[in-house]
Amino acid sequence: MNRKLIRPNFSEIKEKAGHAPKAAPVKDLAPLPVAVDVPGAPSSNPNAASVPQGTGSPRRKIAPPEQTNAESFYYLKQMQTKTPMVIVLQDGEKLRGVIEWYDKHCLKINRIKEPNLLVPKHNIKYLYKAEEEPRIRRTRSTKKEEPASPEMDLPLYD
Repeated sequence: MNRKLIRPNFSEIKEKAGHAPKAAPVKDLAPLPVAVDVPGAPSSNPNAASVPQGTGSPRRKIAPPEQTNAESFYYLKQMQTKTPMVIVLQDGEKLRGVIEWYDKHCLKINRIKEPNLLVPKHNIKYLYKAEEEPRIRRTRSTKKEEPASPEMDLPLYD
């Protein structure tokens, strides 16, 4: 995009105000070239890196931060309240327990009557609170069936 810079000729302004120019009139100035950032090219302005965003500079937007701390906040909250969790692994296996500890790459799960586990995060498909687990509804049959006795007298036909 080529933008033309418009500058008033000061000699014309002085004439309109009633002052005579002291020197010869200056011709119209040529427009200044507009700096265009090309992606991947080094910046021509050495101070461009220090220019803050939002000041009207033609710089590209800054990438969002790599970590938003939402994951850390969630894990810390579940650890503090000792919420029972269900962790579904990539192969569909479900682990139940409380998150005791976490870091960038794994979770430590405390389980009741089973050994504690250190689960790599890349092996986790998803996780949820155990209280949110869908309940299985058992349907009751309307007729009560009598159990069949193993010894039944069957009529024999010849």
